[in-house]
Amino acid sequence: MKSDTEMVLDSGMLDAPTQQRDGEQRGDDQSSFHVPAWAATMLGMVIVLGCWIFAATVWGVRKGVPQPWSVVAHLVHDWHYYPRNVGTTFSEAWRGYLIGNALAIVIGVMFVLVPFLEKALMQIAVATYCLPIVAVGPILQATLKGDAPKIALVSLSVVFTTLIGVLVGLRSADRHSIELIKAYGGNRFSQLVKVRIRSALPSTFAGLQIAAPAAILGAIIGEFFGGDRGLGIFMIASLQANNVARTWGIGFLATALAGVGFFATTIAARYCTAWAPGRARR
Repeated sequence: MKSDTEMVLDSGMLDAPTQQRDGEQRGDDQSSFHVPAWAATMLGMVIVLGCWIFAATVWGVRKGVPQPWSVVAHLVHDWHYYPRNVGTTFSEAWRGYLIGNALAIVIGVMFVLVPFLEKALMQIAVATYCLPIVAVGPILQATLKGDAPKIALVSLSVVFTTLIGVLVGLRSADRHSIELIKAYGGNRFSQLVKVRIRSALPSTFAGLQIAAPAAILGAIIGEFFGGDRGLGIFMIASLQANNVARTWGIGFLATALAGVGFFATTIAARYCTAWAPGRARR
């Protein structure tokens, strides 16, 4: 007769942990499969294009939905109108983007260094963000000259989003590192320079990514209140001429310009925060 030990060996009970580990390894291999980012982007574009063609086929131009090829044809035919208009809008957008984001970063740092300022100024920042752009635009247009109203409107469009990203990042610093600096006699400024700035980079870049399309939108809306040229001015002229396909083309170009800003900020974030968790897998 076999002993109890031999019966256990024959039954394979001692191999169960090994089998379980093998199963977990196979599961990990299966779960490691992921769809490339470019494939997901292409799929999304195909879905949007299909919905667009369907809507244009069902409702047609009489409902203000032209076919994609009609929009492309107008873009090609009217291409000589776009360089100056795009250049004007982009100039307003990037200047307001830099000013608004620089202001947001400075305010976020001040809130961390001098905490009582946050209680006094954060409510003002929230109220500024809640103000409708269509209500602020005419006021800025009446008080400022030249391109300043549009640049100020762009700055207002991006400052709050970046401010929240900066604050979240600065406050997500490792507590043990902060306590270590305190133990060695470091003040809030030392904590900021040695720990908080590095930890704030991923969240700050996330805010900057969202702010890039918002800057283009703010510039176009600002042009609705006046100006000589720009995508907003061009769009108003197309609407008044009842040129539906051209209006859609301008909107498409504005969307592409916002997408370029978003992806440019994304590339900068990947290089500047390559050490952040999850960056290496992308």
